[in-house]
Amino acid sequence: MRLSVLQGPQSGTEVAQNLSAIGAAAEQAAASGAVMMVTPEMSATGYNIAELTALRAESADGPMFDAIAAIARRTGVAVVYGYPERVGDDVYNSVQVVDSDGCSAANYRKSHLFGSVDRGHFRPGEELVVQFDIAGIRSGLLTCYDVEFPEAVRAHADAGTQLLIVPTGLMRPFELVARQVVPTRAYESQMFLAYVNRCGSEGEFDYCGLTCVLAPDGTELARAGAGEELLTVDIDIDELVRSRSFNTHLDDRRRDLYKKQELTR
Repeated sequence: MRLSVLQGPQSGTEVAQNLSAIGAAAEQAAASGAVMMVTPEMSATGYNIAELTALRAESADGPMFDAIAAIARRTGVAVVYGYPERVGDDVYNSVQVVDSDGCSAANYRKSHLFGSVDRGHFRPGEELVVQFDIAGIRSGLLTCYDVEFPEAVRAHADAGTQLLIVPTGLMRPFELVARQVVPTRAYESQMFLAYVNRCGSEGEFDYCGLTCVLAPDGTELARAGAGEELLTVDIDIDELVRSRSFNTHLDDRRRDLYKKQELTR
């Protein structure tokens, strides 16, 4: 599967501008032969936007979804985008996958909330493993802070996720997450991992970029700098099979002991 990841659009723009930028990037992704494009956390609306979060929140089938669905149908590229999802009085930090037919393939609500930027505006999601299939690859979704918890990634490995997609809004001075933690997660749970960050600044947040796509052995398939960038890579499941035959961490775990330890807590 050919995958594109968009580090952008630049922060601080209006929803219409964000959607236009996503559409333009999807056109480029289609020209490169990509079947899916991943964008960052809250890519449709902005992330650190204070009271605008609630004002811009909408249902999973709202106007932003309609706009992304039109982009997906026009380009033939599935689009993963972030948005504030309203359900009654609650708002979630959500990621939705829209397939090339313009239909929702998956919707994930961020389960591990980070600081006041999340806790002040969102409810935590209650479903940890959300998956979908594309081009014969079982893909899963987490969002930003979620990936910093090894249990969340390992839950995906146990559920059969082969490609873990993580839209994010990582800011300075936490670059070590993109440089060290994320490659470790790919290696220890033996999966492809696409970690797709924002860039530019929003309020006091200075996003560090460093979007990356990792192979199951921790090798970087692509790595962005600090600015807006569209990267395209090929995901080869044969590489996953080879890596798991060499690195047997998943099979060698002592689940019997782990379970006993949990029972004594």
